Amino acid sequence: MKIFKRMKEDMDVVFKQDPSARSYYEVFLTYSGLHAIWWHRVAHQLFKWRLFFIARALSQFSRFLTGIEIHPAAVIGRRFFIDHGMGVVIGETCEIGNDVIIYQGVTLGGTGHEKGKRHPTIANNVLIASGAKVLGAITIGENSNIGGGSVVLKDVPSNATVVGIPGRVVKQDGKKVIEKLDHHLMPDPIADRLEKMQKEIDNLKLELNKKGDK
Repeated sequence: MKIFKRMKEDMDVVFKQDPSARSYYEVFLTYSGLHAIWWHRVAHQLFKWRLFFIARALSQFSRFLTGIEIHPAAVIGRRFFIDHGMGVVIGETCEIGNDVIIYQGVTLGGTGHEKGKRHPTIANNVLIASGAKVLGAITIGENSNIGGGSVVLKDVPSNATVVGIPGRVVKQDGKKVIEKLDHHLMPDPIADRLEKMQKEIDNLKLELNKKGDK
């Protein structure tokens, strides 16, 4: 009974987040993001029972059916919604809170071959837009939004909006964040080149002076 109640909760989230959803029958049969989450729950339980091969095989079968890859070890909270979903990848050590929304092409991945925690932690009520890449053992704070196509490599505070490559916070707690640029520290390729040429001239003068002394 608990299983069916949880499935009903998942479908209610679809109606809340997707205005194109028309009926429970349609949602139950045609929403790949929903199917991926349901398959993941079974695979995750198998993984917890240490049936690693069966869990991984089931997750790959789900990937084949839905186009969404979720490692069976990933921990996912309630009311998780994957909209469209094709190309979504969720890594092994990911932890996802409640009421999280992600769109197609999102990657919650690692940055190398390190062991242990190497994938993101996504707090409650986070939205990650299409094509965003959140990489490494970083934390995305509650109520934050990650813009489409962003590449996030550092922790994101709560109530923030992140855009760009690499991702930077442009809004926090409803206020725009103005980046302070230290212009005196900005690279100046022309000045660097002139300085290099001056050093070469000084070295040549030094050598000519030495030869003149001889």
